Amino acid sequence: MIKPLADRVLVEPKEAETKTASGLFIPDSAKEKPQQGVVIATGPGKSDEKMELKPGDTVMYGKYAGQEVSCDGKDYLIMRQSDIIATIE
Repeated sequence: MIKPLADRVLVEPKEAETKTASGLFIPDSAKEKPQQGVVIATGPGKSDEKMELKPGDTVMYGKYAGQEVSCDGKDYLIMRQSDIIATIE
């Protein structure tokens, strides 16, 4: 398993939508990169910045945030806590 360090967060991105609200299928070339995901693991934070997120939080992040990594056939993003825009409740 991947354990983030310092103020980094491991996020599992949500799947891209495959259908529109009206029921039309979206081709792979037109799918947008999702900007939401679920926090899987967090680092301990930094001495001047505490970790505000916890595993299980649903978050929104910037379009180009994070570094893509794969582990056990799953894709994840590792990003800094400051790259996360908001939590979704």
